[in-house]
Amino acid sequence: MAFMEKPPAGKVLLDDTVPLTAAIEASQSLQSHTEYIIRVQRGISVENSWQIVRRYSDFDLLNNSLQIAGLSLPLPPKKLIGNMDREFIAERQKGLQNYLNVITTNHILSNCELVKKFLDPNNYSANYTEIALQQVSMFFRSEPKWEVVEPLKDIGWRIRKKYFMMKIKNQPKERLVLSWADLGPDKYLSDKDFQCLIKLLPSCLHPYIYRVTFATANESSALLIRMFNEKGTLKDLIYKAKPKDPFLKKYCNPKKIQGLELQQIKTYGRQILEVLKFLHDKGFPYGHLHTSNVMLDGDTCRLLDLENSLLGLPSFYRSYFSQFRKINTLESVDVHCFGHLLYEMTYGRPPDSVPVDSFPPSPSMAVVAVLESTLSCEACKNGMPTVSRLLQMPLFSDVLLTTSEKPQFKIPTKLKEALRIAKECIEKRLIEEQKQIHQHRRLTRAQSHHGSEEERKKRKILARKKSKRSALENSEEHSAKYNNSNNSAGSGASSPLTSPSSPTPPSTSVVPDVRGAASATQSLPAVPGRVPTAV
Repeated sequence: MAFMEKPPAGKVLLDDTVPLTAAIEASQSLQSHTEYIIRVQRGISVENSWQIVRRYSDFDLLNNSLQIAGLSLPLPPKKLIGNMDREFIAERQKGLQNYLNVITTNHILSNCELVKKFLDPNNYSANYTEIALQQVSMFFRSEPKWEVVEPLKDIGWRIRKKYFMMKIKNQPKERLVLSWADLGPDKYLSDKDFQCLIKLLPSCLHPYIYRVTFATANESSALLIRMFNEKGTLKDLIYKAKPKDPFLKKYCNPKKIQGLELQQIKTYGRQILEVLKFLHDKGFPYGHLHTSNVMLDGDTCRLLDLENSLLGLPSFYRSYFSQFRKINTLESVDVHCFGHLLYEMTYGRPPDSVPVDSFPPSPSMAVVAVLESTLSCEACKNGMPTVSRLLQMPLFSDVLLTTSEKPQFKIPTKLKEALRIAKECIEKRLIEEQKQIHQHRRLTRAQSHHGSEEERKKRKILARKKSKRSALENSEEHSAKYNNSNNSAGSGASSPLTSPSSPTPPSTSVVPDVRGAASATQSLPAVPGRVPTAV
């Protein structure tokens, strides 16, 4: 497809951040191997699921590819003899299920192309690097001053965003980086507005935004060029990583976990908050803050990838904030993501889970105060503070910023209105997704509670009581009917209550006599018209 052609009609724009879960449903033994039937589900909808069949060798191949991450993954070991025994197959199935659980719950692994292709081959079978190279080459036929040097393979986490080292032919010593990205599910701008806004990005000047050298777009993708930075991103600084290494290698299993100095945390945090406030004031949606999207230039942080929200790409942390219904605007998304970034700067690693119940010791209680306002259970439940509120907190309020560069980003009124509408659409999709997740969670909790052992015992006890009560009511009802039938038969006549043919059994009650001995009472024979009385 040529660069300026439209995408195919009806093209599905998947949200690659929606988690995939995988459950092994069964196994089947063939002549020389065993196949495992796996049910894969995207998100919370059971309807959005499919079956795949994988052999152990497929798992082994995936595991070998993931070794670049440097993690010790729990793949069951190979076995050459006895690998067709029923008990062994059952045990291996448990081990493979545990392996799937580990890779699908790891935030970085679950979003990588290798795992997506393994679990969803229908939607991730394309060679995205090749597609990007074709599009870029097609464009540069009409722009001969640029030259592609080499692809920078897998340096980012996005599957549909690729990077290339570039140079200008008459300035061969200058090194640049080109990023190419496909459209995402949150692209709500018209094609015309989208292309105009992408081409505006090189005009954006701000001391804490990384400058775009060149930008262009068509109806299906965008292409941007920036200067290559040898120092890399804020995440590279934290993890002591090389910028050109693959994402999995750089960040999955850092050799040394160490946070930044307090002054760095204060300065970088203040700079990032300043640029977020600038974008919010401009009505420009961001929503993509994380340590890999902050370039380091000396002691200055500069924000990357403003184009992501225009392309409609989902956020790196979407699977986190989609769980909390109070984080429902792009401004609150930025603040929550800032909490993730601050945590990583402070402790040298991301939080194990969100919300965070308790924070490890930090260089300052002022850091913990900001983290609690953005990542704690109370914050996620009640909502995020504004960027202005964070700037007033003690951690950042005394930071002095020295810059002479005046911010400049002129957006025409018509495009501002288009941005506002697109922002509302992005937020609407997020709110709808949060609502569905909330309803699913409530239903799951109810089903889990209803199926618990304690609840089953309670239901058994209630069932017994109900059965006894029902039996007693039936007995009383039967007795009442019997008495009513007898009363109906004797109404209006002096017929006896007890017929002579059915004498009342003699009473056997014991009454103590005056001398302390028991004497038996005698019963009189039934007399018509009289009720027998014990004497």
